[in-house]
Amino acid sequence: MRVQSTETGTMTAQLPQVHEPRNDGIPLDLDWVTAAQANRSAIERRAATLPGRRSVKKDHQAAWLCKAIACIDLTTLSGDDTPARVRRLCAKARQPVSPALLKALGMEGLTTGAVCVYHDMIETAVDALQGTGIPVAAVSTGFPAGLSPFHLRIQEIRDSVAAGAQEIDIVISRRHALTGNWQALYDEMKEMREACGDAHVKAILATGELGTLRNVAKASLVCMMAGADFIKTSTGKEPVNATLPVTLTMIRAIRDYHDRTGIKVGYKPAGGISKAKDALVYLAMIKDELGDRWLQPDLFRFGASSLLGDIERQLDHHLSGAYSASYRHAIG
Repeated sequence: MRVQSTETGTMTAQLPQVHEPRNDGIPLDLDWVTAAQANRSAIERRAATLPGRRSVKKDHQAAWLCKAIACIDLTTLSGDDTPARVRRLCAKARQPVSPALLKALGMEGLTTGAVCVYHDMIETAVDALQGTGIPVAAVSTGFPAGLSPFHLRIQEIRDSVAAGAQEIDIVISRRHALTGNWQALYDEMKEMREACGDAHVKAILATGELGTLRNVAKASLVCMMAGADFIKTSTGKEPVNATLPVTLTMIRAIRDYHDRTGIKVGYKPAGGISKAKDALVYLAMIKDELGDRWLQPDLFRFGASSLLGDIERQLDHHLSGAYSASYRHAIG
């Protein structure tokens, strides 16, 4: 049984913004930022209705799940990471689903969107992914708190780029958003963007620590104005990570930015997305709010580790009609 869907698009890994001009940013527009609003009750109602209103089944569901795999930043960010663990993760990124399943689905060559690691593991990951086209993303700037001295955060970005990272996930200083110091956040983000050079930058807002959806909307706009290629919800280390209301707030800021500037900025929900059914809801929201163009890995990523295992299990069920044991689909 081969999965056929015009919505899946190409399944080869790509760097962010390969097909779009990079976001060079614009001057800080405080009037625009100040005017940004977020109606929590309306946003929560919209988010709550989406799972019941958007449902795909059978071959279409399998195609969407393959799309989700192509958009995963396969991640390991633990204090006990070892070179062997990272090499296993890279092997999983190269072959995310068993060859037999991919052949039956007609999806040979499918890979994840990227592999995300700490700085110390960049060279190991780059070596393990050589020749695959799968980029290595590195978390930087004092991840996850982002409270190390600023000059050290900037140097960490430069060191990670020099080590071979093609994408840098930076964390903002939450205090700037919490105190409404948007000029400071803009200046910080702009300098980080410059330190990345040719590497693409994902700005992590740590939305669970920003207090309000209004702050999320404003921080999203400021980071895009300062040149972020992606905006990302969370480090995955906060008590509250990616949620549908936060996602709706951030992607509407992306839509607003695109409407005003013509520049497409990517989006990455991270933390707490571990089930295939949740991935489908996020993809449906992106399609509804931003359109099909944002369903490609150069403009959308999941930050996840356990999500891939559940997706593989669901694809196996699609073909066999029975659920297999989870240990048969280990991450590595």
